[in-house]
Amino acid sequence: MKRLLDCTASDFKKMKGQDLKQAIKASEGRVIVSEVIGTVQPLYPSVTNVEIAAAFGADMILLNLFNVFRPSIQGFAVDNPSAIIQKLKELIGRPVGLNLEPVDPKAKQLEQLIELPEGRIASEKTLLEAKHLGFDFVCLTGNPKTGVTNLEIKKAIETARHVFGKDGLIIAGKMHGAGVEGETGEEIVKEEDIQGFIEAGADIILLPSPGTVPGITIESSQRLIRFIHKNGALALLTIGTSQEGADEATIRQIALNSKMAGADLYHIGDAGYAGIAIPENIMNYSIAVRGKRHTYVRMASSVLR
Repeated sequence: MKRLLDCTASDFKKMKGQDLKQAIKASEGRVIVSEVIGTVQPLYPSVTNVEIAAAFGADMILLNLFNVFRPSIQGFAVDNPSAIIQKLKELIGRPVGLNLEPVDPKAKQLEQLIELPEGRIASEKTLLEAKHLGFDFVCLTGNPKTGVTNLEIKKAIETARHVFGKDGLIIAGKMHGAGVEGETGEEIVKEEDIQGFIEAGADIILLPSPGTVPGITIESSQRLIRFIHKNGALALLTIGTSQEGADEATIRQIALNSKMAGADLYHIGDAGYAGIAIPENIMNYSIAVRGKRHTYVRMASSVLR
Protein backbone atom coordinates (compact mmCIF):
# COMPACT_ATOMS: atom_id res chain seq x y z
CA MET A 1 0.00 0.00 0.00
CA LYS A 2 1.31 3.44 -0.97
CA ARG A 3 1.21 6.34 1.44
CA LEU A 4 -1.41 8.84 0.33
CA LEU A 5 1.31 11.41 -0.34
CA ASP A 6 2.46 9.27 -3.27
CA CYS A 7 -0.95 8.29 -4.62
CA THR A 8 -2.23 9.53 -7.96
CA ALA A 9 -5.66 9.43 -9.58
CA SER A 10 -5.25 5.85 -10.79
CA ASP A 11 -4.35 4.74 -7.25
CA PHE A 12 -7.36 6.45 -5.70
CA LYS A 13 -9.65 4.90 -8.30
CA LYS A 14 -8.74 1.39 -7.09
CA MET A 15 -8.97 2.10 -3.36
CA LYS A 16 -11.67 0.95 -1.00
CA GLY A 17 -12.26 2.81 2.24
CA GLN A 18 -9.89 0.75 4.37
CA ASP A 19 -7.16 1.07 1.71
CA LEU A 20 -7.57 4.83 1.95
CA LYS A 21 -7.32 4.65 5.74
CA GLN A 22 -4.03 2.74 5.52
CA ALA A 23 -2.65 5.22 2.96
CA ILE A 24 -3.54 8.07 5.34
CA LYS A 25 -1.88 6.33 8.27
CA ALA A 26 1.28 5.74 6.24
CA SER A 27 1.51 9.47 5.43
CA GLU A 28 2.33 10.31 9.08
CA GLY A 29 0.20 13.39 9.54
CA ARG A 30 0.40 14.97 6.09
CA VAL A 31 -3.07 14.70 4.56
CA ILE A 32 -5.26 17.71 3.69
CA VAL A 33 -9.06 17.51 3.57
CA SER A 34 -10.92 20.46 2.05
CA GLU A 35 -14.63 20.87 2.76
CA VAL A 36 -16.62 22.34 -0.11
CA ILE A 37 -20.24 23.37 -0.65
CA GLY A 38 -21.13 22.45 -4.21
CA THR A 39 -24.68 23.76 -4.12
CA VAL A 40 -23.75 27.46 -4.07
CA GLN A 41 -22.50 29.57 -6.95
CA PRO A 42 -18.79 28.73 -7.34
CA LEU A 43 -16.08 31.26 -6.77
CA TYR A 44 -15.58 31.43 -10.54
CA PRO A 45 -18.57 30.26 -12.63
CA SER A 46 -16.46 28.47 -15.24
CA VAL A 47 -15.08 25.95 -12.71
CA THR A 48 -16.49 24.22 -9.63
CA ASN A 49 -15.35 24.96 -6.10
CA VAL A 50 -14.37 21.29 -5.87
CA GLU A 51 -11.90 21.72 -8.74
CA ILE A 52 -10.46 24.86 -7.17
CA ALA A 53 -9.91 23.12 -3.83
CA ALA A 54 -8.21 20.20 -5.55
CA ALA A 55 -6.06 22.53 -7.64
CA PHE A 56 -4.79 24.30 -4.52
CA GLY A 57 -3.51 21.13 -2.87
CA ALA A 58 -6.36 19.21 -1.20
CA ASP A 59 -5.85 15.44 -1.06
CA MET A 60 -9.47 14.67 -0.21
CA ILE A 61 -12.70 16.58 -0.83
CA LEU A 62 -15.58 16.61 1.64
CA LEU A 63 -18.91 17.79 0.23
CA ASN A 64 -21.16 19.72 2.60
CA LEU A 65 -24.87 20.64 2.32
CA PHE A 66 -25.25 18.01 -0.41
CA ASN A 67 -28.73 16.52 -0.74
CA VAL A 68 -28.35 12.88 -1.81
CA PHE A 69 -31.89 12.82 -3.21
CA ARG A 70 -31.31 15.94 -5.31
CA PRO A 71 -27.66 15.57 -6.35
CA SER A 72 -26.16 18.62 -8.00
CA ILE A 73 -22.92 20.61 -8.16
CA GLN A 74 -23.09 24.24 -9.30
CA GLY A 75 -20.91 24.77 -12.35
CA PHE A 76 -21.04 21.12 -13.38
CA ALA A 77 -23.93 19.82 -15.45
CA VAL A 78 -24.43 16.12 -16.12
CA ASP A 79 -27.12 14.26 -18.06
CA ASN A 80 -27.56 11.67 -15.31
CA PRO A 81 -27.61 13.18 -11.79
CA SER A 82 -26.93 9.78 -10.20
CA ALA A 83 -23.54 9.75 -11.96
CA ILE A 84 -22.48 13.21 -10.77
CA ILE A 85 -20.06 12.03 -8.05
CA GLN A 86 -18.35 9.52 -10.32
CA LYS A 87 -17.94 12.22 -12.98
CA LEU A 88 -16.66 14.69 -10.39
CA LYS A 89 -14.02 12.20 -9.22
CA GLU A 90 -12.91 11.79 -12.82
CA LEU A 91 -12.43 15.57 -13.07
CA ILE A 92 -10.25 15.91 -9.97
CA GLY A 93 -8.69 12.49 -9.43
CA ARG A 94 -9.18 12.62 -5.64
CA PRO A 95 -11.37 10.79 -3.12
CA VAL A 96 -14.68 12.54 -2.47
CA GLY A 97 -16.66 12.17 0.75
CA LEU A 98 -19.98 13.39 2.09
CA ASN A 99 -21.19 15.11 5.26
CA LEU A 100 -24.40 13.68 6.67
CA GLU A 101 -25.90 15.05 9.88
CA PRO A 102 -27.15 12.90 12.79
CA VAL A 103 -29.83 15.31 13.97
CA ASP A 104 -31.21 14.75 17.47
CA PRO A 105 -34.86 15.85 17.76
CA LYS A 106 -34.45 15.82 21.55
CA ALA A 107 -31.32 18.00 21.58
CA LYS A 108 -31.18 20.69 24.24
CA GLN A 109 -31.03 23.83 22.13
CA LEU A 110 -28.34 26.44 22.68
CA GLU A 111 -29.84 28.58 19.90
CA GLN A 112 -32.70 28.42 17.42
CA LEU A 113 -32.15 25.41 15.20
CA ILE A 114 -32.87 24.96 11.50
CA GLU A 115 -34.76 22.13 9.82
CA LEU A 116 -32.76 20.03 7.38
CA PRO A 117 -34.02 18.30 4.23
CA GLU A 118 -34.18 14.52 4.41
CA GLY A 119 -31.29 14.18 1.96
CA ARG A 120 -28.82 15.72 4.42
CA ILE A 121 -29.82 13.84 7.57
CA ALA A 122 -27.86 10.72 8.51
CA SER A 123 -30.26 7.79 8.18
CA GLU A 124 -30.10 4.33 6.66
CA LYS A 125 -31.92 5.66 3.59
CA THR A 126 -29.50 8.53 2.96
CA LEU A 127 -26.44 6.38 3.70
CA LEU A 128 -27.61 3.79 1.18
CA GLU A 129 -28.04 6.55 -1.40
CA ALA A 130 -24.57 7.93 -0.61
CA LYS A 131 -23.13 4.49 -1.24
CA HIS A 132 -25.08 4.24 -4.51
CA LEU A 133 -23.77 7.64 -5.65
CA GLY A 134 -20.17 6.45 -5.21
CA PHE A 135 -18.81 8.49 -2.32
CA ASP A 136 -15.46 7.22 -1.08
CA PHE A 137 -16.15 8.00 2.57
CA VAL A 138 -18.82 9.44 4.81
CA CYS A 139 -18.44 12.03 7.57
CA LEU A 140 -21.02 12.12 10.36
CA THR A 141 -20.97 15.59 11.91
CA GLY A 142 -23.08 18.71 12.37
CA ASN A 143 -23.24 22.11 10.75
CA PRO A 144 -24.16 25.14 12.88
CA LYS A 145 -27.71 25.25 14.27
CA THR A 146 -28.54 21.65 13.30
CA GLY A 147 -28.95 19.98 16.69
CA VAL A 148 -26.49 17.17 16.06
CA THR A 149 -25.48 15.39 19.29
CA ASN A 150 -22.80 12.89 20.19
CA LEU A 151 -25.49 10.35 21.08
CA GLU A 152 -27.01 10.51 17.61
CA ILE A 153 -23.55 10.46 15.99
CA LYS A 154 -22.87 7.12 17.67
CA LYS A 155 -26.17 5.70 16.42
CA ALA A 156 -25.41 6.95 12.90
CA ILE A 157 -21.96 5.32 12.95
CA GLU A 158 -23.57 1.95 13.68
CA THR A 159 -25.96 2.43 10.77
CA ALA A 160 -23.17 3.59 8.45
CA ARG A 161 -21.03 0.57 9.29
CA HIS A 162 -23.96 -1.71 8.51
CA VAL A 163 -24.54 0.04 5.17
CA PHE A 164 -20.93 0.39 4.01
CA GLY A 165 -19.65 -2.86 5.49
CA LYS A 166 -16.16 -3.56 6.77
CA ASP A 167 -14.46 -1.88 3.80
CA GLY A 168 -16.18 1.50 4.22
CA LEU A 169 -14.40 4.54 5.65
CA ILE A 170 -16.33 6.38 8.37
CA ILE A 171 -15.35 9.73 9.91
CA ALA A 172 -17.34 11.01 12.90
CA GLY A 173 -17.27 13.78 15.50
CA LYS A 174 -17.99 17.46 16.05
CA MET A 175 -15.99 20.53 15.03
CA HIS A 176 -18.22 22.93 17.04
CA GLY A 177 -21.35 22.73 19.16
CA ALA A 178 -23.90 22.52 16.28
CA GLY A 179 -26.36 24.52 18.41
CA VAL A 180 -26.50 22.00 21.28
CA GLU A 181 -26.35 23.01 24.95
CA GLY A 182 -23.63 21.15 26.87
CA GLU A 183 -21.60 20.17 23.80
CA THR A 184 -19.53 23.31 23.29
CA GLY A 185 -15.96 24.33 24.08
CA GLU A 186 -14.12 21.70 26.10
CA GLU A 187 -17.36 19.74 26.40
CA ILE A 188 -17.71 19.11 22.65
CA VAL A 189 -16.45 15.56 22.96
CA LYS A 190 -15.12 13.44 25.82
CA GLU A 191 -13.14 10.22 25.97
CA GLU A 192 -16.29 8.20 26.62
CA ASP A 193 -17.87 9.69 23.47
CA ILE A 194 -14.80 8.80 21.44
CA GLN A 195 -14.73 5.27 22.81
CA GLY A 196 -18.37 4.89 21.86
CA PHE A 197 -17.70 6.17 18.33
CA ILE A 198 -14.84 3.73 17.80
CA GLU A 199 -16.76 0.78 19.23
CA ALA A 200 -19.66 1.67 16.91
CA GLY A 201 -17.33 1.46 13.90
CA ALA A 202 -15.72 4.87 13.27
CA ASP A 203 -12.32 4.79 11.57
CA ILE A 204 -11.44 8.46 11.99
CA ILE A 205 -12.49 10.73 14.86
CA LEU A 206 -13.13 14.38 14.05
CA LEU A 207 -12.14 17.03 16.61
CA PRO A 208 -11.67 20.83 16.53
CA SER A 209 -8.13 22.01 15.88
CA PRO A 210 -6.43 23.83 18.78
CA GLY A 211 -7.31 27.50 18.62
CA THR A 212 -10.52 27.08 16.62
CA VAL A 213 -12.92 26.57 19.54
CA PRO A 214 -12.65 28.24 22.98
CA GLY A 215 -10.80 26.03 25.43
CA ILE A 216 -9.39 23.63 22.84
CA THR A 217 -5.61 23.67 23.35
CA ILE A 218 -2.69 21.64 22.05
CA GLU A 219 -2.58 19.79 25.36
CA SER A 220 -6.29 18.89 25.43
CA SER A 221 -6.24 17.83 21.79
CA GLN A 222 -3.09 15.78 22.29
CA ARG A 223 -4.68 13.92 25.21
CA LEU A 224 -7.72 12.96 23.15
CA ILE A 225 -5.65 12.01 20.11
CA ARG A 226 -3.48 9.70 22.19
CA PHE A 227 -6.67 8.03 23.35
CA ILE A 228 -7.90 7.78 19.74
CA HIS A 229 -4.65 6.21 18.53
CA LYS A 230 -4.52 3.82 21.49
CA ASN A 231 -7.94 2.55 20.44
CA GLY A 232 -6.95 1.98 16.81
CA ALA A 233 -8.52 4.98 15.09
CA LEU A 234 -7.09 8.05 13.33
CA ALA A 235 -7.65 11.72 14.18
CA LEU A 236 -8.90 14.48 11.89
CA LEU A 237 -8.43 17.99 13.32
CA THR A 238 -10.72 20.62 11.83
CA ILE A 239 -11.07 24.30 11.04
CA GLY A 240 -14.85 24.62 11.18
CA THR A 241 -15.30 28.08 12.66
CA SER A 242 -14.77 30.29 9.58
CA GLN A 243 -11.06 30.72 10.32
CA GLU A 244 -10.52 29.25 6.88
CA GLY A 245 -11.05 32.89 5.93
CA ALA A 246 -8.32 34.18 8.28
CA ASP A 247 -4.83 35.42 7.40
CA GLU A 248 -1.92 33.17 6.42
CA ALA A 249 -0.23 33.45 9.82
CA THR A 250 -3.34 32.14 11.59
CA ILE A 251 -3.63 29.21 9.18
CA ARG A 252 0.02 28.36 9.71
CA GLN A 253 -0.34 28.48 13.49
CA ILE A 254 -3.41 26.24 13.46
CA ALA A 255 -1.63 23.79 11.15
CA LEU A 256 1.49 23.50 13.30
CA ASN A 257 -0.50 23.32 16.54
CA SER A 258 -2.57 20.51 15.05
CA LYS A 259 0.56 18.67 13.99
CA MET A 260 2.04 18.99 17.48
CA ALA A 261 -1.21 17.62 18.88
CA GLY A 262 -0.82 14.51 16.70
CA ALA A 263 -3.29 14.93 13.82
CA ASP A 264 -3.35 12.33 11.06
CA LEU A 265 -5.46 14.52 8.77
CA TYR A 266 -6.09 18.28 8.59
CA HIS A 267 -9.48 19.64 7.62
CA ILE A 268 -10.15 23.15 6.34
CA GLY A 269 -13.75 24.38 6.18
CA ASP A 270 -15.94 25.90 3.48
CA ALA A 271 -16.62 29.41 4.84
CA GLY A 272 -13.61 31.41 3.68
CA TYR A 273 -15.70 32.54 0.76
CA ALA A 274 -19.18 31.13 0.13
CA GLY A 275 -18.68 27.39 -0.17
CA ILE A 276 -14.89 27.12 -0.08
CA ALA A 277 -11.91 28.16 2.00
CA ILE A 278 -9.82 31.00 0.64
CA PRO A 279 -7.91 28.95 -1.98
CA GLU A 280 -4.52 30.32 -0.96
CA ASN A 281 -5.24 29.14 2.58
CA ILE A 282 -5.66 25.55 1.38
CA MET A 283 -2.22 25.84 -0.18
CA ASN A 284 -0.72 27.61 2.86
CA TYR A 285 -2.18 24.98 5.16
CA SER A 286 -0.64 22.25 3.04
CA ILE A 287 2.76 23.94 2.88
CA ALA A 288 2.83 24.37 6.67
CA VAL A 289 1.99 20.69 7.20
CA ARG A 290 4.20 19.09 4.54
CA GLY A 291 6.24 21.68 2.67
CA LYS A 292 6.22 22.88 -0.93
CA ARG A 293 7.47 19.58 -2.33
CA HIS A 294 4.38 17.54 -1.53
CA THR A 295 2.05 20.52 -1.96
CA TYR A 296 3.22 21.36 -5.46
CA VAL A 297 3.25 17.72 -6.54
CA ARG A 298 -0.37 17.34 -5.42
CA MET A 299 -1.33 20.59 -7.14
CA ALA A 300 0.40 19.67 -10.41
CA SER A 301 -0.28 15.95 -10.70
CA SER A 302 -2.43 15.07 -13.73
CA VAL A 303 -5.64 13.07 -13.39
CA LEU A 304 -4.20 10.88 -16.18
CA ARG A 305 -1.45 9.56 -13.93
